Amino acid sequence: MFKNSQDQIRSGWIILIGLIAIYIFQSIFSIPGMIFLAVTELTNQSAAITIDMISAFENRPWVLLLTQGGGTIGGILATILLWKFLNKKTLKELGFKRSWKDFLFGLFLGAISITMIFLLLLATGNIKLLNAFSQPDFNAFTLSFLIMFILVGFFEEMFFRGYVIKTMASRQNKKWVIYLVSAVVFSIVHGVNPNVSIIGLINIVFVGLLFAYMFERTNRLWLPIGYHITWNYFQGSVFGFAVSGISPHGLYQIDITNGNALLTGGAFGLEGGLFATIFVLIGFLITWLYTKNRNIEKTM
Repeated sequence: MFKNSQDQIRSGWIILIGLIAIYIFQSIFSIPGMIFLAVTELTNQSAAITIDMISAFENRPWVLLLTQGGGTIGGILATILLWKFLNKKTLKELGFKRSWKDFLFGLFLGAISITMIFLLLLATGNIKLLNAFSQPDFNAFTLSFLIMFILVGFFEEMFFRGYVIKTMASRQNKKWVIYLVSAVVFSIVHGVNPNVSIIGLINIVFVGLLFAYMFERTNRLWLPIGYHITWNYFQGSVFGFAVSGISPHGLYQIDITNGNALLTGGAFGLEGGLFATIFVLIGFLITWLYTKNRNIEKTM
């Protein structure tokens, strides 16, 4: 039950151990931010007993970064320790072979994909821009969320692509099973986000499949990491959409109330809309074109 025919611990147990360890590490590393927030709130509210955590974070970008960013750093550390001591392998084997070209192309592809969706929604009247293009609203969230989304891009790709995929591949799982499991687990974890929708969860599965494809085609994590960072950052911190249900603080403010939620994604953000589905699928074609002349090293 616990081991396969090669006397290895089955990949499902390894992944479950990883998820538990990440939850523990994220909880521990978010404690300083939570303590700081609680002290600040209790001082401001004259020792009020209850704290609305979501509202409390709204005007405290650096406390938000200390809390959620700290938790994400905990997740990164947990992944590294698991990979080194449980899987007994190096970071290079996880997918960190040097490739600035892949990273930069990933950054470009994520940014241009969100920008095209934004322009399509604007052109079709599904969103209304509330401040002019010439008047972006730079604020503390602009920088704090940049740091946050960089950390999230690294952590989620390290674990859901690098750790999960490489662990399953080392147990000789079939490629389609590896793709599907890594993408479905990725989506399930996002199922606890605010304002979650069925289309949103399906799109996150598609995104997970795209990231797995990027990983396989390059045998490196850099392309999906780059795409992941700018997909999130341009969605929330540039164009003002929610990111997987998390409130935006964009350079631009938008109104989606009169738009078609099937296209805008509603309160969940662009990932809950059909335009995101289309551009994620286009991402497979672009990734194939980008890597078609490479000698693909075996990832799975």
